[in-house]
Amino acid sequence: MELTMTEKQSKDSHAPGSEGGGSGKHVELAGAFDIRTFIGALIGLFGLIVLLTGLFGFSPEEAAKTGGVNANLWAGIAMIVFAALFAVWSKVDPIRFVVQDNAEGAEEERDFAALD
Repeated sequence: MELTMTEKQSKDSHAPGSEGGGSGKHVELAGAFDIRTFIGALIGLFGLIVLLTGLFGFSPEEAAKTGGVNANLWAGIAMIVFAALFAVWSKVDPIRFVVQDNAEGAEEERDFAALD
C-alpha cells in the first residue's frame, strides 16, 4: 500500500529521534536535481542527434551495411522514447526528503533526510 505525502509526514513526525510536533520540518522535492532528469535529458539529446543522422545521413552504403534497415533512425526513436519515460517517471514519483531546522549552535543550518 502506497502512503500519501501527508501520511508519510505524520508517520515521520512520530519516528524515533524526531522532535515532537514536527516543528521546523517540511517536505521538499528534488526537482531539477533528480538524477533521472539529467539521465533523461542526456539520452534525449543523444537520441535526437542519432535520429537526425538517420533522417539525413542514410545512404545506400549505410543500407547495405545494415541489410536495408535504418538503424540510426530506429535507435534515435528508441532513445527519445526512453528519455520521455524517464521524464514521466520523475514527475509521477518525485524524490522527496524531509528538511528540518537543526538545533541552535549546529554547524549546518538545516538537516536533510530521505522520506521513505
